[in-house]
Amino acid sequence: MDSFSPVPLLGELIRLPSVNPEGDPGVAEPGEARLAGYLAGILKELGAEVFLHEVLPGRPNIVARFPSDRPGKPRLLLAPHTDTVSVVGMTIDPFSGEVRDGKVWGRGASDTKGPMAAMLAALSRCREILPTLGHEIWFAGLMGEESGQHGAKALASQERFDFVIAGEPTDLKTVHAHKGSLWVTLAAHGKAVHASAPERGENAIYKLTSAIEAIRERVIPALSSRNHPLLGHSTLSVGTIRGGSKTNIVPDHAEATLDIRVIPGEDPARLIALLREAVPNVDLEHQGSAPLYTDPAHPLIEKLSCLGGFPVGAPWFCDAAVFAEKGMPAVALGPGSIAQAHTADEWISVADLEAGADFFEKFLRSL
Repeated sequence: MDSFSPVPLLGELIRLPSVNPEGDPGVAEPGEARLAGYLAGILKELGAEVFLHEVLPGRPNIVARFPSDRPGKPRLLLAPHTDTVSVVGMTIDPFSGEVRDGKVWGRGASDTKGPMAAMLAALSRCREILPTLGHEIWFAGLMGEESGQHGAKALASQERFDFVIAGEPTDLKTVHAHKGSLWVTLAAHGKAVHASAPERGENAIYKLTSAIEAIRERVIPALSSRNHPLLGHSTLSVGTIRGGSKTNIVPDHAEATLDIRVIPGEDPARLIALLREAVPNVDLEHQGSAPLYTDPAHPLIEKLSCLGGFPVGAPWFCDAAVFAEKGMPAVALGPGSIAQAHTADEWISVADLEAGADFFEKFLRSL
């Protein structure tokens, strides 16, 4: 069925904007609803039972269960995310889906509408045999992965799966381990006075920069004390700093944000305790995403490896960890390279996209 071949299908997916609304999306109507509705039509045509679950207002997960010839089979979930990052600053038409120079261009081509198209094309090719496979096949388009992972968290709390493949551009390698993230905001408070008499006030920027220096001297070296065989040690980077209101006013407030990438097995609470000990004079808030580790000896990882999807680690995080944290073995896998994700001229090669559809087809037929 030509409409489900991966290249034209990806073009259609790109032409349906689904930009995450957090920050500055760069579009008048952000969100995943239009794409979710389109996917519902495709999945119904492929014979699946389809559910739209609104996770946040106007932002649904699309969840589909394919027929099975007997109850009690282990459940396999294919789960790309439906949202993309902002289109601000793109140097190409973000929603063209143009095929040019052997590539499909547009926002999401790599992350993750390309992997999504490959998965859907494989499901289409295997439609007649899906009920007879040794696993019950599910598909989910998860909203909100780029900020908060709300879609994955909602589905992981509603359903149980025996294995999850999060669609991500991994060059068709099986990412079974990745770092988590811990995003920290430091806030320093002072006393504003006229800058002609700074001794009468308290400079919040000085307090904050002293805290950052303490982090460089005490916390960053401590991160190297624990190593993961695939991923190395946890890392910390100061991402933003801002403070003050005017040159001639001693600033009474300053903030900085930290990006900490956390290896599997590291306790985020230990890292927060290290920070609080190093910078007791500033306020600290944090939020995080879990790291991933799934045993590469899992039978389906071994099967993926036999097909060429060799197990690897990655420094980034994704929805796979949300399911793994709930006790469901999970990996990330898909065509395309993470190097093209979030770029100003995002693309995926036609050859990689077609290879991805072939890979997922072989995997499904092997179950």
